Amino acid sequence: MDHKDWEPKRRLEIQFQNALIEIGKHTQGLIEGLTDPFDILATVKSLLKNMVFHRYADEMATKMVAGLFSAGEKTWRLAARENSNGRVIYDALRRELQGPVGGSVNFQIQRNAEIIKSLPLDIAKQITDYISEETIKGRRAGAIAEDLILRFPDVTKSKAKLIARTEASKTSTALTQARAENVGLAWYRWRSSEDGRVRDSHRLMNGVLIKWTDPPSPERLEGLKNAPAPYHAGCVWNCRCYAEPVVNLDYVKFPVKVYRNGVISMVNRSDFEQI
Repeated sequence: MDHKDWEPKRRLEIQFQNALIEIGKHTQGLIEGLTDPFDILATVKSLLKNMVFHRYADEMATKMVAGLFSAGEKTWRLAARENSNGRVIYDALRRELQGPVGGSVNFQIQRNAEIIKSLPLDIAKQITDYISEETIKGRRAGAIAEDLILRFPDVTKSKAKLIARTEASKTSTALTQARAENVGLAWYRWRSSEDGRVRDSHRLMNGVLIKWTDPPSPERLEGLKNAPAPYHAGCVWNCRCYAEPVVNLDYVKFPVKVYRNGVISMVNRSDFEQI
């Protein structure tokens, strides 16, 4: 199988993004014609207590996670064919929702639902900041309200794109990790999207073997200051990297780069098997 089989399906990210944009379109309709910026702010905040919106968020999160989970199952079945103990994977797939994998699925649904529900609060903060900045400049309320209505589609679309890219990727990695650990696969290979938009710190990680219990900090490895806490492939903002579980060492070309305890080094097969 090709390593790109493990890459999160782009169509699921786009579907999630479009659903988030629909929230923005709905809110845009609610604020059209308002001439007081504080009325706009109050309208956006009102979604936080809107039960219809909450149900929509739950449905969106469930659909996104379920889509990634289903797509991942097909990839794992391909992986089972290449594993010397493939029956273990097949059996685990059949029972997975009853154990830790099922718990991971439910957690990811809840986590993503909360992120969606917090979207109006994030936008409200941006609106509040803009009102403050423009009021200090002495601009009248009507002009500020006009600006907010004009800017709203771009703000919500940008936010939707960032959330969809980041959360679809993080969820995919979390489900891959849960499934891998459930069948005793302790390592994965970090894969970048291998194009010109890959950040330097993630290009450094491409092809490196990583243990699920020891995530790296790519920025720290590159020597950058203020590096974020360690994380797995795909688990930081706007990241398009993904995790390819090591299902069979016979398909790993040794020596290979391995990350351990804050260091990347070349390791041969016999040494790796002792780790």
